Amino acid sequence: MAVDPKQTRVTAQWKTGGPLICCRFDPQGRFVFAGGEDYAIHRFDAQSGEQTLLSEHDCWVRGLAFSADGESMISAGSDGQLVWWPAAAKQPKPMRRVQAHDGWIRTVNVSSDGRLLASAGNDLVLRLWDLESGELAQEFSQHESHIYSTFFHPGGEYLLSGTLQGKARQFELAGGKLVREFDVSSLHTYNGGQRVHYGGVRSMALSPDGKHFACGGLHKATNPLGAVNEPLVELFDWESQKKTKSLIAGGDKGIIWRVAFHRDNFLIGVSGGSGGGLLLFWTPAQDKPLHKLKLPNTARDMDVHPDGVRIATAHHDRHLRISTMAAANG
Repeated sequence: MAVDPKQTRVTAQWKTGGPLICCRFDPQGRFVFAGGEDYAIHRFDAQSGEQTLLSEHDCWVRGLAFSADGESMISAGSDGQLVWWPAAAKQPKPMRRVQAHDGWIRTVNVSSDGRLLASAGNDLVLRLWDLESGELAQEFSQHESHIYSTFFHPGGEYLLSGTLQGKARQFELAGGKLVREFDVSSLHTYNGGQRVHYGGVRSMALSPDGKHFACGGLHKATNPLGAVNEPLVELFDWESQKKTKSLIAGGDKGIIWRVAFHRDNFLIGVSGGSGGGLLLFWTPAQDKPLHKLKLPNTARDMDVHPDGVRIATAHHDRHLRISTMAAANG
């Protein structure tokens, strides 16, 4: 079913015990999971909103990923741990724990064939794990700044990492060779007065036709510690690496925390920050949003349901919200 993003509205909201950081639907679309500052994972039935609590981390839960069949869920925390869970169990208990990194894990992702789990964060190392056994499979240490995002190319050959200093590096999975690098330095700011590096490639996505590569983050960071910045998505031609568009929000303050291409070939971004929360929708041909949905509170992550109709957003006010796109006319 084709959808009309201009007819998107919030249709449900469910409260949790703390500010939320991340959210993901399982691949079967039965549940939506949210991790937060209360050290817990909240599992919601995607239809009824019934909530189940999963507790194991001793720090913020920052990332969620799934096996291809959706039966295993892997959570990542600021404690450096990866934890495997039975996603659909009535009362899930941890199946495996791995001390994966020294410090924050900022990103986890699963390869298109479901065999490999990527994790990375503040220790500057990108690691690959055998998803079934939990054993370390490979390391990529060619990073000089925090790794904020990871992305497996759907073709199965490449893994990309997005860093604080605005680089999207493309590695061959076979052998680990760095094959090329996208310059996304527009998403990075160094403020000499405040002595902070700020911004980074917060999320990456590839269009369904394989032509457009999107990197999300922020720009115009005139006062990083004061959260004065604006959302930005840089769009590249995948083959040539040429930047084709800078997708802006139109003056709203915030950060693009995640971008995702819809199967109808438009791009969805979630922004949160001093300007509140926004769902932004662009076509690759236009630099300004075709639609902006103002959310009730600042948002920090987003995921699209397998049905292509529902969007989950994780919010600082302790709520997980579901927005629904209407069917397109004709």
